Amino acid sequence: MPRRTTPTAEGTHQALKNTAFESMVISWLMQDGWQVFTPVLDNGHQTDILISDGPHYHRIQVKTVEASGERHKITNRWADSHVNVVVAFARNSNWGYVMPAFEEPKRALNSPGHFKFEQTKNDFLRAFHQLE
Repeated sequence: MPRRTTPTAEGTHQALKNTAFESMVISWLMQDGWQVFTPVLDNGHQTDILISDGPHYHRIQVKTVEASGERHKITNRWADSHVNVVVAFARNSNWGYVMPAFEEPKRALNSPGHFKFEQTKNDFLRAFHQLE
């Protein structure tokens, strides 16, 4: 049976986990029929995922947070970008929130207009489809 026997550096381990959350969102959106694009480099544009239904494009930023609860405040790291949607995962649990990108410096995850989901495809898509 394959077994990883080499240590993974702390920064690398966190990057792998973050990419895994992005990959989950990509998979769920593709299964929902979206065309999905990933930038070669998102530095400066804050776009992790670009989706299209053909004529329309939407930029998505995926964040992971150590949330102590649903009132946890997420920091706006996409200011001055054209991100439309933010997907936040609680790293230390099995839930997240889908929300429109906001302008203020911080906002609670459970703010009005934010939609909670359990980390399953169907629940994520239910929350995602509630966005206006």
